[in-house]
Amino acid sequence: MTRSTARGALELGALGVVFGDIGTSPLYTVQTVFAPSDPHPVRVSTQNVFGVTSLIFWSVMIVVMITYVLLVMRADNDGEGGIMALITLIRRYSAPTGRRVALALAVLGVFGASLFFGDSMITPAISVLSAIEGVQVAAPSLSALVLPATAVVLIGLFVLQRLGTAAVGRLFGPVMAVWFTVIAAWGIKGIASHPAILKALSPTYAGEFLFGHFNIAFFSMSAVVLSVTGAEALYADMGHFGRGPITRAWVFLVFPACIINYLGQGALILGNPGAISNPFYLLVPGWARIAMVVLAAVATVIASQAVISGAFSLTQQAAQIGYLPRLRIAHTSEERVGQIYVPWINWALCIAVLALVFTFRTSTALAYAYGVAVTGTITITTLLFFYIVRTQWKKPLWLVIAGAIPLLAVDMLFFAANITKLPHGAWLPIVIAIVVFTVLTTWQKGRELVTRQRTLEEGSLREFIDQLHNRRPPLARVPGTAIFLNRGKATGHARERRAQRGPAQPRPHPGHPDAPGPPRGGRRTARDRRPRLQGRPDLPRHRQLRLHGHPQRPLTAAAHPRRRARGRPGQPQDLLLPVRDRDTPGEHARHEPLAQAPVRRHRPADGRRGGVLPAPPRADRHHGLPHRTLTGRPGPPKPACAMT
Repeated sequence: MTRSTARGALELGALGVVFGDIGTSPLYTVQTVFAPSDPHPVRVSTQNVFGVTSLIFWSVMIVVMITYVLLVMRADNDGEGGIMALITLIRRYSAPTGRRVALALAVLGVFGASLFFGDSMITPAISVLSAIEGVQVAAPSLSALVLPATAVVLIGLFVLQRLGTAAVGRLFGPVMAVWFTVIAAWGIKGIASHPAILKALSPTYAGEFLFGHFNIAFFSMSAVVLSVTGAEALYADMGHFGRGPITRAWVFLVFPACIINYLGQGALILGNPGAISNPFYLLVPGWARIAMVVLAAVATVIASQAVISGAFSLTQQAAQIGYLPRLRIAHTSEERVGQIYVPWINWALCIAVLALVFTFRTSTALAYAYGVAVTGTITITTLLFFYIVRTQWKKPLWLVIAGAIPLLAVDMLFFAANITKLPHGAWLPIVIAIVVFTVLTTWQKGRELVTRQRTLEEGSLREFIDQLHNRRPPLARVPGTAIFLNRGKATGHARERRAQRGPAQPRPHPGHPDAPGPPRGGRRTARDRRPRLQGRPDLPRHRQLRLHGHPQRPLTAAAHPRRRARGRPGQPQDLLLPVRDRDTPGEHARHEPLAQAPVRRHRPADGRRGGVLPAPPRADRHHGLPHRTLTGRPGPPKPACAMT
C-alpha cells in the first residue's frame, strides 16, 4: 500500500467514525432554533434568519475550527486525545510549586470527562431519533413506527462495535462521503433560490443579532450550540486515526458541506416561513425524501459511532491513570493501538440510550438536555489546554491571555444559555455527570488508600529486594533477566549483585588451538552443530554474542551512527554488534539469532579511521567453522570473547 493510499484510507475511515455526530447536526439545529414549542422561541423574520444563520457559521468557526482543529488537537498524550489526555499531561508534567492548581484542574477535567459520558448517551438517542422522525414528513401514516425502528437501529449499532473502529470505518466511510455530498447538493439548491443568504457569512450579522437583540439571541444559543456537537469527538477519537487525517477530512469536505446546508436551510425559511417545522427534509424535493430518510438514518447511526469510540478511548485512559478498574479491552487493529473495543462500556451505553429514547420520545425534547454536556466539556477542555500552553509549552502570558479570554467567553456564553434549560431536561446530563464523577473519584481515592496501607504492611519495593539479596541461605538463581511489572512508581534491580559471583571465564573459540576438539573421533554431533553462547554467562541471553553458525561482518562507526563509539581517544569503549546470518545478506538481523554483546576494543592510535573492525580472514577450516576477529587492535587474530 502506497503512502497516498494509506492516507486516503485513514481519511475515509475518519469520515465513518469521527464526523458522524457533527455531520448530522443540520438535521435538527435550525429546526430547534425556530421550534414553536421551545420555551424561548425565535420569531421568524428576515433579520432573525440572517442572524441565526450567521451565528451558526461563526460558532462552528470559533469552536470547531479554531479551538479544536487548530489548537486543542496539538496537545496529545502519545497520540491519544480527549480530555483525559489533557489530565494526564497536567498530572505528569506539573511543577512542584503548582501542584494544587494542577490537582484542581485535574478534578475539573474529570468532571468534564464525566460530562462526555453523558454526551455519549444522549448523542445516539437524539441523532437516530431525529433521522427516523423524517418518516413523519415523508409518510405520516407510519408515525407509530418511529420509536420501535429507532430501537432496532440502535441495537444493531451497538452489536457492530465488536468488529472494531477500523472495520466500522471502512463500512461507514463511503456512506458518510455520500451523505456530505448530498447535503451540500441540497444546500446549493436552497442557496440558488435566495442567493442573498450568502451575506450571513459576514460576522456583522452575527454581532448585530447577538448584541442588538441579546434577549432573543442569548436563549437561541442553547439551540445554536447543536451545530458544534461532535467537536469533542474529533479530539477524543484522535488516537484512532491521528490528527492529520481528521484535519484534512474536516477542512476539505465536512466543514464546507455542513455550512452550505445551513445556508440552504436559511434560504428556504426566507422564502417559506412555514418550513420551520422541518427545514432539513423540506429542502429535499418530494421525490427524494424517502431515500433521504434512509440515508439520514444510516448517517445518524454513524453519528453515534463518533461518541461511542470516544467513550472507549476515554475509558481506557481513565483506567490507565487510576480512575477506573482494569476493564477488558479488545484491540481491534494490528496497525493502530488506539482502535479498541470495551464490551462493558458498549452494553452499558446501549441500555442507557434505549432508556432515553423511550423516556423523551422526541428529538426536540432531547435537544433541551443535549447542550449542557457539550458546552461543559468544551469549556473545561479549553481551560485545560491553555493551562498546558502556559505551564508546559512556556508560551508568553500575554499570548495565552489573548487566546484564552475570547474563546472561553464564547464557551461560557453557550454554557450559560444552556443552563436556562435546566427545568426542561438539561438536568439529565448533569445528573449523569455527577454519578460518573462520583465513581471515578471514589475508585481513585480508594486505590490510593489501599496502596498506602499495603505499603505500610508489606514495606517498600527497595526493602523487599534487599531482603532477597541478604537472605541466608541465598536464593537459587537461574541465568537470564526477568522483568516483573509493578503498579507503583518504584523500580528495583535485583541482578545488581551478580558481580559477586566472580569474573566470567571466557571460553576459547572452537577454532583456537586450545579449544577442545569434537567428540567421537572428530565427528560433530547435532548438539555440537547448534549455535552456542560465547562470552559472559552473567549477562542475559539476548546480550551474549552468538558465534557458532552466525558469523558477522565488520561494522564501521560512520556507517552506523547509532552505534558510534563514545569516549575519549585512546580509551577502551564498548561496541554493540548485531549478529547477521551470512547466508541472507541484506536481510535485517533476525529476532531469533539476534545477539548483541559489548566488545572491548581500543581506538586505533596509528592514524586508521576509528570504529573500524578489521575484516575477518576468509576461513579457518578447523572443525569446519569460520574464524572471527573481534578486536580493533593491529596484530594477528585473537580468540573472540566478551571481555569484562
